[in-house]
Amino acid sequence: MKTPCDEAVINSKLAAAPCAQDAGPWILAATILGSSMAFIDSTVVNVALPALQTSLGGTLTDIQWVVEAYGLLLGALLLVGGSLGDRYGRRRMFLSGVTIFAIASVACGLAPNLYELILARAVQGLGAAFLVPGSLSIISASFSEKERGSAIGTWSGFTAITAAIGPVLGGWLIDHASWRWAFFINVPFAAAVIVISLWRVPESRSFAPGNVDWRGALLAPLSLGGLVYGFIEAPRLGWSHPYVLAALVIGCVSLAAFFFTESRVEFPMAPLALFRSPDFSGANLLTIFLYSALGIFFFLFPLDLIQIQHYSPTATGAAMLPFILLMFLLSRWSGGLVARYAPRRPLMIGPVIASAGFLLFAVPSIGGYYWETFFPALLVLGFGLAVSVAPLTTVVMNSVDQNRAGTASGINNAVARVAGLLAIAVLGAVMTSAFGIRLEHNLADLNVPTEAMRYLQTNEIRLGALTVPAGIDPPMAGTIRVAIDRAFVFGFRFVMLICAGLSLGSALVAWKMISTRSSTVTTASARDSASV
Repeated sequence: MKTPCDEAVINSKLAAAPCAQDAGPWILAATILGSSMAFIDSTVVNVALPALQTSLGGTLTDIQWVVEAYGLLLGALLLVGGSLGDRYGRRRMFLSGVTIFAIASVACGLAPNLYELILARAVQGLGAAFLVPGSLSIISASFSEKERGSAIGTWSGFTAITAAIGPVLGGWLIDHASWRWAFFINVPFAAAVIVISLWRVPESRSFAPGNVDWRGALLAPLSLGGLVYGFIEAPRLGWSHPYVLAALVIGCVSLAAFFFTESRVEFPMAPLALFRSPDFSGANLLTIFLYSALGIFFFLFPLDLIQIQHYSPTATGAAMLPFILLMFLLSRWSGGLVARYAPRRPLMIGPVIASAGFLLFAVPSIGGYYWETFFPALLVLGFGLAVSVAPLTTVVMNSVDQNRAGTASGINNAVARVAGLLAIAVLGAVMTSAFGIRLEHNLADLNVPTEAMRYLQTNEIRLGALTVPAGIDPPMAGTIRVAIDRAFVFGFRFVMLICAGLSLGSALVAWKMISTRSSTVTTASARDSASV
């Protein structure tokens, strides 16, 4: 998923070296294809999770790591990746990111087991940390202020299209080839980006004073890694396990050290002074609540559709299209809400609507027509997010001085990614606990053989991929399968209720912390924000 301030990163910087007129289309082609690699990968991988779990085995913890290993490196190093591009050359770092991403994608596709896949996904995240900010900063540096609005609109439109196509294309490849092609698909994109960039994209860099915040760059992944490891592994190892306790302690200590460092270094990658603005603090707190809900939703929803509702991967990808298309089609309209009502009102109303969408996802059980079960929920959720994203971008951009807007939007971009990362770790543990409790309740009166019961309890962490033990007679096997599916639905509903609460929390943050003043400085750029 794109994050709320993607276009804002582009629009917030003055052009450093406007490109030659004939190079403009090639620069857009390279940055669109490069960004599309990351956007397609993030959507396709979620659709591929059930297939790769079936192919390689593994528990919920293992497939959490497939997503988290990527998000951990990307979220932690996103800001330093942009700084390196400004300092050492935007095209150079962009191409480095594309190359690393492509090589890691091949390694993902060839991975013989989950552990090598997780390692390759971490390397993918490292590449994306250079790729994502590089594509945005190249547009910023290559187009004049007069041309930049059109360039942003083109970039936003095409990347929205790729975000929509990604799940369907990925699902089709999984159905007709293998989940491995969800990663191999990145290779031709990368080859085209490298050729176009070397041929037509000019190099640019910033000559402003400043150093790379290496201490912050080290502490950010260490703190996030410790916290994520602790929350993900706790359901498998237990909360009192030494590894879990050590990871959580390391994560907390490193996080405190990160904030201390950022308050002391001369050129921090996340200047804490920006948070003195109530609007900026409120916008980022709102982002944490709202994007936490979205992060766990997009992780669990494909598992529900494929493993419990028995959708094909192609149908699962297509099922998400209403949400994506609604976000794209309503983005310009929602930008206009800021000029008409000021940001606070849509930032209160949008999350409330999104909360209603999450509540609708807690209604369906097993079976039923898509148009009667999930389609209405996707429409309501998509509409709520469409109302929220452009005003959120506007608040972030207008809450700080214009010369700090690029840093502010980059921080909010990183906050959105980290929120999803932590939500998958924390609420994944909640999902596992809810599933286990409900499964044991469902099996309590079935007279399941002792060995079979022990197998089911030991493997609860597989969630919907949990199989019926061998040697069970068909009627009992069918009953156990229904109990497993109902336990998953119970856990999914419970998490959706939490997501609804998080969305309401973000509306409360908007009410308490976002100012009522109207803001028009960046309304135009907010209207161009077609992302989530």
